[in-house]
Amino acid sequence: MRRHIPSLSALQAFEAAARLLTFTGAARELNVTQSAISRHIRALETSLGVRLFRRARQRISLSDAGAAYLPEVRACLDRIEASTQQLLSYRRDAGVLNLATLPTFGAKWLAPRLAAFQAQHPNISMNFLVRTEPFDFSGSDLDAAIHFGSLVWPNVVAERLIQEELVPVCSPKLKAALRTGGGAQELARFPLIELTAIPDAWNRWLQAAGARRQAASQGPRFEHFTMAIQASISDSGVLLVPHFLVADDIREGRLAIAFPLFMRTEMAYYFIYPHSKASLPALRSFRDWIHECAATTEAECHELFGRKLGAAQHHAQLIRA
Repeated sequence: MRRHIPSLSALQAFEAAARLLTFTGAARELNVTQSAISRHIRALETSLGVRLFRRARQRISLSDAGAAYLPEVRACLDRIEASTQQLLSYRRDAGVLNLATLPTFGAKWLAPRLAAFQAQHPNISMNFLVRTEPFDFSGSDLDAAIHFGSLVWPNVVAERLIQEELVPVCSPKLKAALRTGGGAQELARFPLIELTAIPDAWNRWLQAAGARRQAASQGPRFEHFTMAIQASISDSGVLLVPHFLVADDIREGRLAIAFPLFMRTEMAYYFIYPHSKASLPALRSFRDWIHECAATTEAECHELFGRKLGAAQHHAQLIRA
């Protein structure tokens, strides 16, 4: 038997009173009487054998013991609430899904498509957090994540969404300044915008294109794709970027293809989740939807870039890093 676990009502009363530092406020929040809160607190203190609050002139403050107890109680209540929400997700097409995403992938690709998912699954609530590095699912409430890179994440289910194909892009103004017939070497006259996530991409692309880098081509470096894309739109230089992240910008004329040579790398975007979450209905619904969107995106990108360059040329000029 678990002899030292207080009642849930007493723990909720303690957490609310400790957070608000008023029994009246705790009673209002929990929709009970103030005397009920006082009884719960007295019973909890009696069973524990310590004072959790200091009382002075109808004001309360946490004792040292209460201050130490509060974060533990709050964490346990949060865990119970999260587990209950997860259990409720087993109702048909309902629940809460906590997803970690990369900032640019979330802003440029995922967010514009979410309305379609919500229309199909109105009873699924989505919570999004930004994560740029691998993390331990067991230490968080996250159900799934979008991961970019080579697949080095252990103990998860990992499903490829979109393969990385890098394309050099620039603003239409800078494209007009490129000399016709200058080849790939012509790009090296201009600042080459770099991304910290793929620091050697330009060197590999230039080498594959038979060109060499020049000292003058050193451009600004960005941690996030979003800022790098905006810098390229604003005439700051040429950017080597995953093609699907700039498809809309190219389609709408904010960016242009600087040179018709694509580089397919070993990197990809993955949808990952722990094995323990695989049966969650909300996760399964989102998984099916995002895979369908990713397949559509790859097909649309090949069609778009094929129209821009000529389909045969586009496919013939894919190179592998």
